[in-house]
Amino acid sequence: MSVEKLVVIGQGYVGLPLALRAVEAGLDVVGLDVDADRVKRLASGESFIEDIPTDRLGRALGSGRYHPSTEYSDAEGFDICVITVPTPLRDGTPDLSFVEQAGIGIGPYVRPGCTVVLESTTYPGTTEELLRPLLESASGLTSPGDFHLGYSPERIDPGNPTWKLENTPKVVSGVDSASLTRVDEFYQRLVHRTVPVDSTRVAELTKLIENTFRQVNIALINELTMLSHHLDIDVWQAIDAAETKPFGFLPFRPGPGVGGHCLPIDPCYLSWQVKRRLGRQFRFIELANDVNHEMPEHVAQRVMAGLNRKGRSVSGARLLLLGLAYKKNTGDMRDSPAVDVARRLQALGAEVHAVEPYAESHQIPAGVTVVGLSEREVSAADGVVVVTDHDSFDYDLVVRHARYVFDTRNRCVGPLVERL
Repeated sequence: MSVEKLVVIGQGYVGLPLALRAVEAGLDVVGLDVDADRVKRLASGESFIEDIPTDRLGRALGSGRYHPSTEYSDAEGFDICVITVPTPLRDGTPDLSFVEQAGIGIGPYVRPGCTVVLESTTYPGTTEELLRPLLESASGLTSPGDFHLGYSPERIDPGNPTWKLENTPKVVSGVDSASLTRVDEFYQRLVHRTVPVDSTRVAELTKLIENTFRQVNIALINELTMLSHHLDIDVWQAIDAAETKPFGFLPFRPGPGVGGHCLPIDPCYLSWQVKRRLGRQFRFIELANDVNHEMPEHVAQRVMAGLNRKGRSVSGARLLLLGLAYKKNTGDMRDSPAVDVARRLQALGAEVHAVEPYAESHQIPAGVTVVGLSEREVSAADGVVVVTDHDSFDYDLVVRHARYVFDTRNRCVGPLVERL
């Protein structure tokens, strides 16, 4: 029996782990990406994702079954294609241009019996209403019938040491029963458990429910945090106490905002679809967006007020930010609230230095000086702002030598520490 050929379109935080897992499962994998520099780095064995060690990438390349490429012609003869391209927002409207480009690019290589799966987060109806016509038009085939088509929402959590692609349950769907069976069989080779659902719309909505749940609850805690500050109540201690209830409560903790490709964007897809289809507002989502978007400004104002109490103006102050990525232990800068905090402090006249051990230099905001975390840097700063709580940071060093600390992540303890 010949080895199945898989094409993964997009070699980022979602596509690269999927591609390498498929190589390990015995498939022949073409990793397509429009970024020529990214493909060149992958082909040379250089991983740019913390969750993918260089040696794992090297083993995939050494097997002869992983082929990074920018050319759709390398997809010819594929058995399965998974689309993992970005789906950003443009002025509040879903931008599905990358999905469209992927559909147009792979369409001429769709052949009878093959399977195409969309993983990119999007609004319900995208797989059948947008992607299917593109594939059918380019191939001259139809689905269901000639080829299989499905949707399986990605659940990659960068930097999570516990939940990886393999052990995270995978929701799967298809445009008909035959497609569902084929999609399910494919993912069963890669993950421990699949969760079949009745339609691609259900699967598309599943992803939006997951992230809307998080966005709304984070917003609830963030607004409660802002109010608790004025009420002089320790919200962190209250959350810890509430967490001791063994039922009916899930803990969410405050932060400087939300980032990444999911939380700032995915709920907006659902809100946009509800407004477009039903002419109604999804009020919970819109309120949650407003609250979470307000957090970087709240952080900047709290830092300014804290410096004022120390007799120091924020204008001209030297501030040291710990972390610029949107979450700890990764270099993922997508829609990072830490970047927003840095820009707002710069706008107030501060000289901003930052410690960010994971992000690459070209991702650093203009005007921000990247430094290492040292006694000298901490002592030289008028204030230290903990924005992204990487585990590699020496928080004891910060507490010992800082003149003032504003901690948005509850990692520092000391008389000069002010918490969000």
